[in-house]
Amino acid sequence: MDAEPAQGRNMENLEERGHLLTEQVNPNSQNLDQLTSLELVDLFNQEDAKTLSAIATARTQLAQAIDCTANALAQGGRLFYVGAGTSGRLGVLDAAECPPTFCTPPELVQGIIAGGAGALVRSSEDLEDKAQDGVEAIAHRHVTELDVVVGITAGGTTPFVHGAIQAARQRGAKTILIACVPTEQVSLEVDLDIRLLVGPEVLAGSTRLKAGTVTKMALNILSTSVMVRLGKVYGNRMVDVAVTNKKLHDRALRILQDLTSLNREEAGFLLERSGRRVKLALLMHWTGLDAEEGEHLLSTNQENLRKAVLSCQG
Repeated sequence: MDAEPAQGRNMENLEERGHLLTEQVNPNSQNLDQLTSLELVDLFNQEDAKTLSAIATARTQLAQAIDCTANALAQGGRLFYVGAGTSGRLGVLDAAECPPTFCTPPELVQGIIAGGAGALVRSSEDLEDKAQDGVEAIAHRHVTELDVVVGITAGGTTPFVHGAIQAARQRGAKTILIACVPTEQVSLEVDLDIRLLVGPEVLAGSTRLKAGTVTKMALNILSTSVMVRLGKVYGNRMVDVAVTNKKLHDRALRILQDLTSLNREEAGFLLERSGRRVKLALLMHWTGLDAEEGEHLLSTNQENLRKAVLSCQG
C-alpha cells in the first residue's frame, strides 16, 4: 500500500490539537494551583499509577516489538529511536545507555532527535514541525530493510517523526510507533503500533509528565528485553557489561564471584585473563578453555553464554 496518502491525511490540521488525549484538561487537577505540597505529591503519585495500567494494556504490542527488533538486530540490523523534545531526549537517553550496560557498539542503537545534539539541553521544539528533517535524518543514517525505526511522539502528530517513519518505510525498514493518544485520534501506517494511554496530564498538555514516564518505561522494556534475547544477559546478570570505570569493575567482580566459587582476588585475575569480558571469563572458568578458544565458542553460538556452555557440555 502506498504510504503517501496516509501521510497526507495525518499531516492535515496539525494546528488543531485540542481534541488529542494528551492536550485535554485533567479533571483531577483543576485546582492544581491551590494544592499544598503534600497534596501535589499525592496527586502526581495517583496519576503516575496510570502508567502501569497503560503498559499492561500494551503488553502484546510491546512483546511483538521485542521480537521484531531482536530478530532484526540478530541479522545485522540497527535500532533507531526518532523523536522531538522530551520524546526525542528519551530515545537518545535509552540509546546512550546500551553501550555501557550491554557493551554494544554505539551504532547498534541510535537516538535521532529533531535539532540534533543541541536539542538535548536546549528547547528546540520548533524543529519538530519539519517533516523533511525527519526524512533527511533517515537518509543520513543510510537506513535499510535490515533496520528498525521507532517513532516516539506523545501526541502522535509530530511532523519530524511522521517524515522519518514514512522515509523508513520507503526504504523497507520495520517501523514502530509509540504514542499516547488512541488510534482514532491519530493514525499512522506502521508495522507495529504501540499506544500508551495514560490520560490527560496533571499540568494540561505537559507530556514530559505521565506520557514521558510511560514512554521511558516502554523503552526500558524494549531495549533491555531485546538485549536479553540477543544473549547479553545470563540469568539476570549483565554479563556483557563494559568495564570502563571503578563502579563497573566492581560490578564485574561481583558477578564473577556470585556465579562462581571464586574469591575477589581470583575473580580479578580471571577478569584480566579474559580481557575484562565478564561473559568470556565465566565461559573460561566453567569450561577450562583459554581466551581464544572461548572467543571462538561464543562466536559459533551467537555470543550466547548459556548456549556456549551447553554446546561445550554436549
